[in-house]
Amino acid sequence: MAARAYWQGQIRLALVSIPVEIYSATRSGSAVQFRQIHEPTGQPIHYEKVATGVGPVDLDDIMKGYEISKGEYVLLDQDEIDAVKLESKKTLELTQFVDASDIDVLYYEKPYFVVPADDLAEEAFIVLREALRRTKKVGLGQLAMRGREYVVSLKPCGRGLVLETLRYADEVHKAQGYFRDIPDDKPDPELLDLAEALIDRKTGPFDPSEFHDRYVDALKGLIEKKRKAKGRKIIEDKEDGEPRKGSNVVDLMAALRKSMGDKPATARATPDKPATKKAPARKAPAKKAPAKKRA
Repeated sequence: MAARAYWQGQIRLALVSIPVEIYSATRSGSAVQFRQIHEPTGQPIHYEKVATGVGPVDLDDIMKGYEISKGEYVLLDQDEIDAVKLESKKTLELTQFVDASDIDVLYYEKPYFVVPADDLAEEAFIVLREALRRTKKVGLGQLAMRGREYVVSLKPCGRGLVLETLRYADEVHKAQGYFRDIPDDKPDPELLDLAEALIDRKTGPFDPSEFHDRYVDALKGLIEKKRKAKGRKIIEDKEDGEPRKGSNVVDLMAALRKSMGDKPATARATPDKPATKKAPARKAPAKKAPAKKRA
């Protein structure tokens, strides 16, 4: 394998040890790199290692120090740090197994591919892979890499295994502090039906190749415009209007219907109220004829 192993050691499950190698499963995306430039001369800015009261120093004279009190440090050589004894530097012991759904997505950090280190390790590696697959469990343990110890998960991935570093509990903010002010209301059933229909319409298999970093493309376009403008300042046109924050139910209903391709209703039909019958006019009582006088 051409890539260089990120970590080499063994996975241990009870009395079974499996020699493995770990490789990074991701790489940094394309990005536009900027340098700081001294505008009057056009020269790049450099950074020097300097000590207070001394000035620039030789790189060979730099050590790592931990501040134990104001201005007082314990100095350590890299060799001393590397020599710290920790079993997880060479062994990933699987100490617990859980359902994948038990691990909140907030804890996942970075994935790595895990492969057997040699032919002799393949049989035990395959047994572990298939046991995890059949039980639908994720293995948990701790592993020391590059200057720190991680909590890690292990699960099947195709013919191999994927190890994912996890964040510790104190590295994850509690969601309640951010969500507590959001009302726990039930949505309007018709709005919910429209939203579900829109999701169904746009549902499909995940294809990561359909997405790319459009911001990088926009920056490259700006750089090319700037080059052709020979230094003239270029400000992209701003959007005409700011998106409205919040909307009422009528606006949301119209937006969902428009998203579904429905024609906006000009006026929602309301059931006609039955005409109320007018009460017949009451007849005035007939006037009595005046009584005739007797002779």
